[in-house]
Amino acid sequence: MPAQHLTYRYVDGEQISGITRHAFIRNGSGYHLTDLIVYADGLIDCWGLVGMSEFEEKLRSGWVATTLEHGARASIHHVASWKFDEPQSWVTPEMLLGEVRDTVDELNGRPDSTERCQEAADAYLADPTEERRQHLLDAYLAIPEHLRNYALGDMDNKDWPLQVLAVGVGGRMPRGVGGRMPRGDVTVTQKMHASALAYFARHGELRSEREARNEIFGPAEPVAPAVRLEATVFAKGWPDDPGLLALRNEYPCPVRVRGIEYPDVERAYLALSTDDESRRQAVLAAESNHAARRTAEAAPPRHGWEQARLAVMAELMRAKYAQHPALAELLLSTRDAKLLYSSADSYYWSDGGRRGRNWAGRLLELIRGELAAEAAGIGPARSGRP
Repeated sequence: MPAQHLTYRYVDGEQISGITRHAFIRNGSGYHLTDLIVYADGLIDCWGLVGMSEFEEKLRSGWVATTLEHGARASIHHVASWKFDEPQSWVTPEMLLGEVRDTVDELNGRPDSTERCQEAADAYLADPTEERRQHLLDAYLAIPEHLRNYALGDMDNKDWPLQVLAVGVGGRMPRGVGGRMPRGDVTVTQKMHASALAYFARHGELRSEREARNEIFGPAEPVAPAVRLEATVFAKGWPDDPGLLALRNEYPCPVRVRGIEYPDVERAYLALSTDDESRRQAVLAAESNHAARRTAEAAPPRHGWEQARLAVMAELMRAKYAQHPALAELLLSTRDAKLLYSSADSYYWSDGGRRGRNWAGRLLELIRGELAAEAAGIGPARSGRP
């Protein structure tokens, strides 16, 4: 399979996820190597956004090229050009179309053709009727041909056991898959079928063992839904119960660090950003965090502040949750949710509409993990206590 990477486009402020893969566009007499981008809404960018049916037409017409002609000129814009000498292509229009459809399913969290085939195999193994075998064969053939070898995730047996089950005893498999399968047409025997069943029995036992095993490293994705901590201005001051917004750094709760008490984490961070004592006092005396931010921005930053700021913020945030147990419990209540911190002032600390680095959110997640470890009796003593 070609190299792929994630991308996106914005439509009316909504981010539409996409995946790119290399492809040749034939425009006139030449071929141009470019990125083919498949989006979650089913649109494909092949030098212009088209729907699935239009994309199929461009495949059939050769605009998106899967056949390369000997001696034809090719290029990568502003990089290089060359002529083909005995070119070989590994995909057909049908294969590429199937791959693109799978990508749309993947981007939408739906089972792709391989996963649907695996589900059909499970159903047949549970109840091996002729109807279910035919459904398995249809599902197997729906996998793009160049991806079938990977359907079982077994590069020793490849898709041989799957083919045997799908074709059935007495059926003919049109091609070999290397290793244990000879080349050419092969008729499935009872012995081959029994061997395939034994393979899936072992495969099922291993899968059951994996599912029963405790996941020490945890799930790859958060179980709890993401939490967005929006920057909010309260005209009449902070409410008595701001909910999860109390996790924000400007929430008014005293934080004592290095013998000095600050009104909140943000004010402490702003004051520590400069070693100009008069400016630091002005930051602390400012009537609002907005005014304090403007004062700090006008002051010369400490030497090395850009490299030190992350560690300073971590120290201050740890102090907040060490000194305020109720807030620590609030942070723990977010479980394993991704915490998205909003700020109009910094793409470094905020997620910036998914374009920022979200360091404030990431530090909250780290501190939450430290609090959970401490509650479990396995975490090191944390700094930040007064």
